[in-house]
Amino acid sequence: MRIGIMGGTFDPIHYGHLVTAEAAAEQFQLDTVLFVPAGQPPHKHARKVTDPWRRYYLTELAIQSNPRFCLSSIEIERSGMSYTIDTVRALQESYGPDADLYFITGADALLEIMTWHRIDELIRSCYFIAAYRPGYDPEELHRAIAEWQGRGGRFHLLEVPALAISSTDIRERRRQNRSIKYLLPEPVEQAIIANGDYQ
Repeated sequence: MRIGIMGGTFDPIHYGHLVTAEAAAEQFQLDTVLFVPAGQPPHKHARKVTDPWRRYYLTELAIQSNPRFCLSSIEIERSGMSYTIDTVRALQESYGPDADLYFITGADALLEIMTWHRIDELIRSCYFIAAYRPGYDPEELHRAIAEWQGRGGRFHLLEVPALAISSTDIRERRRQNRSIKYLLPEPVEQAIIANGDYQ
């Protein structure tokens, strides 16, 4: 089996995340893509993050129409910081030794990967797919990937057209009482508006 791991804060989830997951599933022939909302993301401590179960619910609304997408609460249920290596190790145990894991992330996050917890162990534990938007210059990524491959990492690049959408922009639009329509699935938009999220 080939399992995609779509980790992230998803605060909130949007079409950029969904298009990236679908493109990765198609290009790398993934059997399923597992969305894993972070419980306590270690790189987001500078701002307040929405309650994890609220983010989990919005993610569930977003992916329910795609039979290839699944949802996991593994990081929310685990106490302490949400470290990717702990999630990858747990999923390896769950799916068994014959499963190949593909961790899907954005290009900007990948450039910070050497600051991640137990990175040398992590880059040897799974494949990485770095998604970037059209017009993004991947030259810096290519240099970083060449270095990481020398340390045992397995990295792939994926161009995704919808990556100009961001959770940060959606939250800011809500604070300014501006429209978020067509930036995320309609059930997610309606749930956010009904609950008064991000205002």
